[in-house]
Amino acid sequence: MAILIDGNTRMLIQGITGRFGQGVTRRMMEVGSRVVVGVTPGRGGQSVWGVPVYNTVREALDAVGEVDAAVTIVPGPDAKAAVIEAFEAKIQTVLMRVERVPLHDILEIIAQARKHGIRLIGPGSAGVVSPGKASLGGLGGFMGSSDLPRIAFKPGRIGVISRSGGQTSTLSWAVCSAGLGISTAIHVGSEPILGTTLSELLPLFQADEETDGVVYFGEIGTVAEEEATEVIKAGGYKKPLVAYIAGKGLPAGLRFSHASAIVEGGKGSAEGKIAALKSVGAYVVDRPEEITAVCRKVFGK
Repeated sequence: MAILIDGNTRMLIQGITGRFGQGVTRRMMEVGSRVVVGVTPGRGGQSVWGVPVYNTVREALDAVGEVDAAVTIVPGPDAKAAVIEAFEAKIQTVLMRVERVPLHDILEIIAQARKHGIRLIGPGSAGVVSPGKASLGGLGGFMGSSDLPRIAFKPGRIGVISRSGGQTSTLSWAVCSAGLGISTAIHVGSEPILGTTLSELLPLFQADEETDGVVYFGEIGTVAEEEATEVIKAGGYKKPLVAYIAGKGLPAGLRFSHASAIVEGGKGSAEGKIAALKSVGAYVVDRPEEITAVCRKVFGK
């Protein structure tokens, strides 16, 4: 099993005809994703890697039938209209691959997702991959001559959640280096406010009978980890959690990595996050290179 996507998930790509959209589509298809249709206004009638393209989401669904998930690859200022179009078509999972979406647009997008009961991943997500099954957004797909996807995303029973797109691959590699594999790996996104957070994903992994635990990469800023500890305290997640929080020791007010990674108002420090996670029994490592050894210890490899 996996969470969010599997080999049966029918997918739609908004912005499929652009250079980046074509690349994402190819990476998704190379790992087995069922990309059934694409949408780019004004490009209806074209095709990308054999995937038919339509002008609107509604036209696409009328032609190919319902889809389960969509990837939005549309420039930030235009992303809101595209995403809401997918929501209104009742596509249940929507991943925003695009970054630099205006904050007021993000707030409205998240409000609309909740209104329509849609699972929104992102904004700024590099994707979701269930190795051996499917990728939503291209994560885990092959990139030129790089062998990283082949060795970092092997099928297995460990969930991966990351606040960093690049570190999603590194974290998955560390898990696989321990002789384990990945059930589903998720980059939640790089924006200050996200559609789906750590506290919402942990219960999904808890419910997945083929996930034995989760490995997490976090950063300073926001209170996502603190919120997750409340879920754990309430029994929403009971499996092992291995975590690393980047940015330890950085002073308040210093921006680090993503737009959301800044300590302000006494909240969001690495030290606070580490203490919160340890208080609920998480295995928190001091350095990323310790993840492999700790995974072997925790998961019995």
